[in-house]
Amino acid sequence: MSSAASARWSTPIHRMRLEGADARRFLHGQSSQAIELAASGACLPTCLISPTGRMRALALVRVDDSGTDLLVLAGDGPAVHQALDRVLFPADRVKLGAVEAATLVRWMGAAAPDGSHANLMAPGVNLGAGANQPAWLQTHGEALPAWLEALPEFDPEAAERQRIRQGFPAAPGELNDSTNPFELGLAPWVSLNKGCYVGQETLAKLATYDGVKQQLRYWRCSHTGAITPGTTLTAAGGERAGVITSALVGPEGLEGLALVRRGALEQAQLLTSSGDGQGSTAITLEISVPAGFVAPPVGAGGQS
Repeated sequence: MSSAASARWSTPIHRMRLEGADARRFLHGQSSQAIELAASGACLPTCLISPTGRMRALALVRVDDSGTDLLVLAGDGPAVHQALDRVLFPADRVKLGAVEAATLVRWMGAAAPDGSHANLMAPGVNLGAGANQPAWLQTHGEALPAWLEALPEFDPEAAERQRIRQGFPAAPGELNDSTNPFELGLAPWVSLNKGCYVGQETLAKLATYDGVKQQLRYWRCSHTGAITPGTTLTAAGGERAGVITSALVGPEGLEGLALVRRGALEQAQLLTSSGDGQGSTAITLEISVPAGFVAPPVGAGGQS
């Protein structure tokens, strides 16, 4: 990687507070993670999905004695708030707070200090900085701790390159109403054993009946022209193989993410084309599994 070995980068997120005795139970039923019985102090990764299992948002849930903090990392935070407010009943002992702006700070190459801190989060999943790397929640008006402030900061291009190489999904390219968590490598963000929740039936069927039809993949090439999200991928025989979801121009050429159809997942190379004003040029892309991608559960598209 061309980025600095030790660096941090910041991403704007949305935070909303749920207070009350039913806060855990409520979020348990509205997201993909087992939250109801989580211990105070836990930080859990979860997906907000539609009844048909389609992605709406990625979030972390921080649990404490009086309620939960819902941190929307990717997706439309205000839309999530509106959806939760719509399904709250008067009998629910939950008070849903307003949407607040916050910042997720991730870093590479430096260990967090010893001891715990309320802003230090360790959800146990890859948030784009590597497996099990913690992250820092910076709320409005708060300064970063000195050890984190001292790290050099990625420029936007370097931060996007890190996201792409780790395969951390972003809206609207990867995270949208046509993708599900297993396609995006988010199996650890989903509990298949927790019982009923919004979208549970669809995800259970995907896991049981081998139903994942596409998966997220990393691609790169030495081409210096333009490849844009939405560009079609084809196999050597000409059959449709997938679609580009993210693209970045860098000093080593182009790279990005794509959703690749199940029948083409074993292909090390796929083809696309780029218009240059003189017609279309065929481009060969090198295809690999992103560093942070977790394969779907056994039986959910694991067999090609």
